[in-house]
Amino acid sequence: MTAQDIIKDIKARKLKPIYLLHGDESYYIDLLSDYLEQNVLSDAEKGFNQTIMYGKDTEVMTLLNAAKRYPMMSDYQLVLVKEAQELKLDKAAEQFQAYCEHPLSSTILVLCHKYGKFDKRKKVYKVIEKNGVVFESASIYDNKVPAWIDDFAHAKGYKINPKASALLGEYLGNDLSKVANELEKLMLNVAKTQEIGTKEVQDNIGISKEYNVFELQNALARRDVFKANQIINYFEANPKANPLVLIMGNLAGYFTKILKYHYVTDKSQLAKELGVNPYFVKDFDVAARNYNLGKTFEVISLLRAYDLKSKGVDSTGNTEHGDLLKELIFKIIH
Repeated sequence: MTAQDIIKDIKARKLKPIYLLHGDESYYIDLLSDYLEQNVLSDAEKGFNQTIMYGKDTEVMTLLNAAKRYPMMSDYQLVLVKEAQELKLDKAAEQFQAYCEHPLSSTILVLCHKYGKFDKRKKVYKVIEKNGVVFESASIYDNKVPAWIDDFAHAKGYKINPKASALLGEYLGNDLSKVANELEKLMLNVAKTQEIGTKEVQDNIGISKEYNVFELQNALARRDVFKANQIINYFEANPKANPLVLIMGNLAGYFTKILKYHYVTDKSQLAKELGVNPYFVKDFDVAARNYNLGKTFEVISLLRAYDLKSKGVDSTGNTEHGDLLKELIFKIIH
């Protein structure tokens, strides 16, 4: 069951007595808990029938006592537990499981278990799965972020250029809460009639127009020494906005895609095999011409070696991040 399936059921008033929202990705947990908080009860009903608790500050028996109350002048009461991963469930495991086996149909109990999965080996997990809704919010892979951005923009009534989606994905990573927040801010400054391009992204999200990881990848693909050096000099002067660990991670992902390119026999399937928008296949054609299979393996080895050096491992010389990046880029291009 997807997040949208759950929202559809809530809209249709097909409510369950328990919702366990858990996983590594906070975005969908927040999305669903916010939707339940805003839509289960009317504003008039919330005063007597909505209870919000925090796991760290809540005893399990206090939670259960709240869940066992009956609503006042309403069909339902909502008990929402934020940061439920902090609940000490083991202290009242039997009582908690007993409630989950026979939950009050007029109570909607929502458990927001963030930053990790609920232990599926526990019997109570199966009980909640049987009597309520269990939703796992898993992290998405980095290469899926641009497509997620496209879908998010489309759902909001906006159109976004593939290059802009890729730039956002490279810059923001796969923290969907962060991505969604930046997109919301961006959309405040762009009309729905206007396509969101790289200029709008750069103007509104604080990404340098010319000096970003995406442009570094393009410069390396073309073996453009001058442009690559311009970019890494900018990175050195602005280390907080361009941490080496982020740059290394992006370059490793990029050259891994070039490696995959060389092994794809049916080049018409490149976009699918590389996990990129078809718009970018031509860029990988250029990169693959400039980095044959042997050179690509060499670059990936260099990236691993310099990642270790940046962490002080196997390093006998300068470990300043700016100097290491300059050395690395020189060796990649030459």
